[in-house]
Amino acid sequence: MAMDEHLVEEMRDALSKRSGISEKRMFGGICWMLNGNMLCGTGDDRYMFRVGKEAETEALGRPGAAPMDFTGRKMGGFVWVEADAAIEAGLETWIDFAAAFVGALPPK
Repeated sequence: MAMDEHLVEEMRDALSKRSGISEKRMFGGICWMLNGNMLCGTGDDRYMFRVGKEAETEALGRPGAAPMDFTGRKMGGFVWVEADAAIEAGLETWIDFAAAFVGALPPK
């Protein structure tokens, strides 16, 4: 993932009141972890959310969402969301959706 500073700041702001969040450089960008498990990240002009394989179809039905393809290989349980669509829906809505899955994982 390439880093878009504006998207990074938007995500930092949306995550600022949550506990258990840490930030890590990954995939050439920034990812945020919830209790040590990957929750979300930023790409060139989009956000990445970890929603889990069981909720992937539901996530892909939302505006702006697409399967995450990294290095030509689909990553199940992860979705890309176009920045405008994610912001229009409210980043917190997408964060809550991802946190429902990631928050249930054992802490690392």
